[in-house]
Amino acid sequence: MIEIRNLTKKYGDFTAVDDLSLSVERGEIFGFLGPNGAGKTSTIRIIAGLSLPTAGTVHVREIDVVASPEKAKALLGYVPDRPYLYEKLTGRELLEFVANLYHLEWSACEARANELLRYFDLAQWAGSRIESYSHGMKQKLVIISALVHEPEVLIIDEPMVGLDALAQRQVRQLMRDLAGQGKTIFLTTHTLSIAEAVCDRVAIIHHGRIIATGPTAELRQNRALEDRFLELTYEEGDAT
Repeated sequence: MIEIRNLTKKYGDFTAVDDLSLSVERGEIFGFLGPNGAGKTSTIRIIAGLSLPTAGTVHVREIDVVASPEKAKALLGYVPDRPYLYEKLTGRELLEFVANLYHLEWSACEARANELLRYFDLAQWAGSRIESYSHGMKQKLVIISALVHEPEVLIIDEPMVGLDALAQRQVRQLMRDLAGQGKTIFLTTHTLSIAEAVCDRVAIIHHGRIIATGPTAELRQNRALEDRFLELTYEEGDAT
């Protein structure tokens, strides 16, 4: 479903993503792990069509995200780590706006939107301006807006930011349900417990390069994934 080949992203002389290649299958929850600054967000911004690669290719369901950006974006839902919301809109108005961006009639999306609003306990707030929402409520609304058009691929950058324990459990269950329906989920995180809880397979990125990849259980090698992650990404003395 997602094919990345020899992807490189440079900002001046700095290489954020360095000749990266990976594949993500349909119905898979794939975790992209790494410390801050490892290249996670640069990679997913390219997948989402928000940044151009310096070199290499990204295909979503065999569609080149650079050559055919609108076709690729139609298949995607994207949850950034720092979302921007039009806070003078109500929650429902924002979802209608997003549906319009995908050239969809609200009538075609309303049932799914209402289902997700109820799931995240936001239905009673749908008619309220977003500026009155708590941080966690805004984060849940962003997730709903990424799903309102029923994308085939969901890309999430740090999915649990600002969510309480109940909402985190709701998101984990939702991701599993979506994967069970054949949706593909690509998530970045530096919170290892999230990867252990939901991901089928993970890759660890460090200094723009993948340094380990495989099924979550295999990568643990009978130890906590956190130990493996720290072993691979932090050189002696980094913590000082």
